[in-house]
Amino acid sequence: MPKALSPNLPSQAPINQALKPSDKVDLYRTMVRIRKFEQRSLNSYQSGKVGGFLHLYIGQESVVVGTQSLLGANDHTITAYRNHGHGLAAGMNMNECMAELYGRATGCSKGKGGSMHYFAPDKNYWGGHGIVAGQTPLGTGLAYGLKYRGLKGCALAFLGDGAVNQGSFHESLNLAALWDLPIIYVIENNGYSMGTSQRRSSAYPSCLAERAEGYGMAWDQFDGTNLYEVRARTQVAIERAHNESKPTLLEIATYRWEGHSVADAMKTVYRTKEEIEKYQREHDPIMVWKEILISENIATEAELKQIDRAAQKEADEAADFAEVSPYPEPESIFDDVYWETDNKTEAGNTGRHFFND
Repeated sequence: MPKALSPNLPSQAPINQALKPSDKVDLYRTMVRIRKFEQRSLNSYQSGKVGGFLHLYIGQESVVVGTQSLLGANDHTITAYRNHGHGLAAGMNMNECMAELYGRATGCSKGKGGSMHYFAPDKNYWGGHGIVAGQTPLGTGLAYGLKYRGLKGCALAFLGDGAVNQGSFHESLNLAALWDLPIIYVIENNGYSMGTSQRRSSAYPSCLAERAEGYGMAWDQFDGTNLYEVRARTQVAIERAHNESKPTLLEIATYRWEGHSVADAMKTVYRTKEEIEKYQREHDPIMVWKEILISENIATEAELKQIDRAAQKEADEAADFAEVSPYPEPESIFDDVYWETDNKTEAGNTGRHFFND
């Protein structure tokens, strides 16, 4: 099965040629907002104001911003636990996201989900899942729903490189190929399954995406640093999903600057300090896009710095909002378990929705 075709010059791809100067600035703004939010989240965690796990997206911003910038009204996204960037790129605001980290009732999941469980169904964003690869069958279900309802759309199911060895991921690929589902599985390959390098954790011929061959599925593998390339190569898969109702497996190379989570004390042991600094220096997606904007005379250094300052102010204000927000009431622990019981439907009152004889 040939891999997905892609333009030779990403910046000249029609989907990128259609970008207005203001669109390109907005892409920069979204990446910077994600970066500043994550940095402020780390500060709050280190100050003891955020508990539980915290998986930061610093260094990977171009992947989610590039892919999600292509989506329309009937396109949906779902991801794993490194999900803050996906939520912000989908249109969630920093207040609801930061408050969720603080465990406050004003959070997007009412303070009950924490860092790994952001949700915004009104924005076609379905989380935020803590089980490794557990989101891939759910993403497959989103695609099945689109096809069943006859809607022209697709589902993007993001996963890390460590999730490709889970059985649920392969079961999802099998069903997507069997039923011709409009789904795009996006492997955000940052090189390390927690603290284990790809070479030591996964068996593969040339790249992880090539596993799609076993399911007769189209695939592509490319670098995720440059937004032009991310958008051009992903658009090919989106058009396949929209117009042919066919699945695609994408592997996008990226790099996380921080540890697997904030609790990852070994982040400079299983990879060298020199490696981290090289990626920060040469593969920072924000700096790459900044240079493009300046070289294309779309924005000046001063204008981009103003965007940086505004994003920092927004992140700081979100932390202030979270600190003064109330905690959930103890009795609310029983809410939001089943929609039917919360809304007192007949099924919820009788239980026959769950145990139908």
